[in-house]
Amino acid sequence: MTERSRTTVLVTGGSGRLGRSVVTGLADAGYDVVSVDRAPVPSGVFPAQIRQEAVDLLAPGVAGSMIEKHRPDAVIHLAAIAVPFSAPESVILQTNSQLAFQVMGAATDLGVGRIITASSPTVLGYGSPAGWMPEAFPLDEQTTPKPWNAYALSKLLAEQTMRMFAAAQGEKIRYAAFRPCYVISPEEWAGAPTQQGHTVVERLDDPALSAPAIFNYVDARDVADFLDVLLQSMDRIPNAETFFVGAADALAREPLSELIPRYLPAVGALAADLHGTSPAFSIEKAGRLLGWKPKRSWRTELATSQLASATQEAR
Repeated sequence: MTERSRTTVLVTGGSGRLGRSVVTGLADAGYDVVSVDRAPVPSGVFPAQIRQEAVDLLAPGVAGSMIEKHRPDAVIHLAAIAVPFSAPESVILQTNSQLAFQVMGAATDLGVGRIITASSPTVLGYGSPAGWMPEAFPLDEQTTPKPWNAYALSKLLAEQTMRMFAAAQGEKIRYAAFRPCYVISPEEWAGAPTQQGHTVVERLDDPALSAPAIFNYVDARDVADFLDVLLQSMDRIPNAETFFVGAADALAREPLSELIPRYLPAVGALAADLHGTSPAFSIEKAGRLLGWKPKRSWRTELATSQLASATQEAR
């Protein structure tokens, strides 16, 4: 029996765009997975062995009851209002920060050994209508957070909540946070709309669509792979670390050293070293501490989707 097959992982927000790939990827890797969300995915979407719980994690005591019922070895917290400005600012801030506090607090109180929370690159503050200037490119975990909206602030609060619990627990419980770049799910390579309503090809063809997010992206399955590696590594890395999780290239057909000055002139001079396919977001820390690197790129995934479509049409 492998370590994974002895490990139960409870994933909040498992029915979401990222959650579906995380739940499926961890189950395929051999974990015993429980998906907790307000609404379950339809039958046949998940492997049969995945357990689903349809509950409201904001309701008092529900997070604790779910964790107590399933007694997971690890909790991965993804549940949140996932799109900036998709609800009133006060609702986003209250919902996301309260979810993070309740889930991590319940997991801590019940002695779950590994607790991971999802954050976001938006904590850095790019896209601010008042202007934004980072210290340097590529952006990394040392870049100063400057959130300018409720969603970004709620994600920074999730990171700080993680660090608060870690400060109180010492080394008894292992915590981590991760900032997944603009998530692209498998069906979106085949033409389904992405989070902002554009297809991947449209975002590539019109750089103005990806420029506000500094051309960042990650395949949802690579995030699942990252979480697998992180779960296996938490006992040997420093506690309460935060990681960027992104693709090894930018979502762009041209070098960012050319695109950023064109579309984001205020920070263009900082992008001089982003040659070739270099992304604006560094994943060096995840590689150095965890030995993780992404397997997928828009170049490989679009080509694979186009080949599959052509094969289907030929039939």
